[in-house]
Amino acid sequence: MDISKIKLFTKSEMESLGLSWHTDIDGSDYISDELIHVTQKEADTYYDACEELYSMYVEGAEHVIANNLFYDLDIPNSLIEPIIQSFEEDIHWHIYGRFDLAGGLDGKPIKLLEFNADTPTSLYETSSLQWGLLKFNGMDEHLQFNNIYQAISDNFKRLITLDSDLEEFERLYEGWRMLFSSIRGSDEEEITVKFLQDCARHGGFETNFCYVDEVQLDSVEGTFFNDENYEFWFKLIPWENIAIDEPELAAIMANMMDNKNTIFINPAYTVLFQSKRMLKILWDLFPNHPLLLPASYEPLSTKQVLKPSFGREGNNVQILDSNKTVLKANDGIYANHKPLYQEFYELNSYEGNFYQPQVFYAYEPCGLGFRKGSLIMDNYAKFVSHIIK
Repeated sequence: MDISKIKLFTKSEMESLGLSWHTDIDGSDYISDELIHVTQKEADTYYDACEELYSMYVEGAEHVIANNLFYDLDIPNSLIEPIIQSFEEDIHWHIYGRFDLAGGLDGKPIKLLEFNADTPTSLYETSSLQWGLLKFNGMDEHLQFNNIYQAISDNFKRLITLDSDLEEFERLYEGWRMLFSSIRGSDEEEITVKFLQDCARHGGFETNFCYVDEVQLDSVEGTFFNDENYEFWFKLIPWENIAIDEPELAAIMANMMDNKNTIFINPAYTVLFQSKRMLKILWDLFPNHPLLLPASYEPLSTKQVLKPSFGREGNNVQILDSNKTVLKANDGIYANHKPLYQEFYELNSYEGNFYQPQVFYAYEPCGLGFRKGSLIMDNYAKFVSHIIK
């Protein structure tokens, strides 16, 4: 790996840019002063890999729905009908997701680790911050694999054009409105949601923001805030969390979909992609595919990683040897979810640190960023920018 040092914004400058989560709770900087050098060929390979992986996930979802494999993926029953409906109706458009990968640098093959299809962690940093850091350091800010803002803006338009020519948006758009919501108390989530709101506004939508507890949802009438009706609601709450923690909300949203009064973003079918147990489905459908690692619902006979079907920030992830002895583990709140066993594959490394590439997807792969940490990337992982050399 080729890594150089860069000058960072001051913390007050980061805050002025909206990035208030610049310091982790242990006092360490969240933004790394490193810059990973990526060749154009490596960037193109990341793009091609994620383009192919997304098509594989779509085929995997079709397989799960056709064969009623929701239980295998640990999908709550209350989400099954919304999943099927959203997958079959084109208007339920997947706006963004993030592939977590290993490899791709120094000739090491790319392998899929998982797909965070409905959780946008590091979206703002990948799109805006690393672009700004190149400019701040006197470099050409365009020398990145980073078209996230425009790609997501265009993808919002596809809610109306349904994959036809984007120039048709102005003719087809009928003034529909989109409400964006996050939970109170998290600057990171609020800024991320407002970034997405700005993408939608740039795409041509009328938008507004409020907190989740301020939204009024009515099964018959639809979505309201301050007595204004909205045809689209972006909620920064993963579908699996809604189903498990807010079953009444899940039921209301399912009824609203039946009554076709609100389109929820991201759509319910993204929970299929979000389940780590989809990795076993992909391995069954595409055995020995070069982008995949062996995955099973039962322990493997090799060094492996145990992941809960749903989880974030490395919680409840374990690295096991071939005898199922725990080599490394993180505690967390997801232990009750069904497990997925995936063959171990070492991350890119440099001077004792590990670097995980992440590629955002919005109709096509559109942005690359890196996380720096230990073998299990957790909430203390750092964000690292890149430049194409």
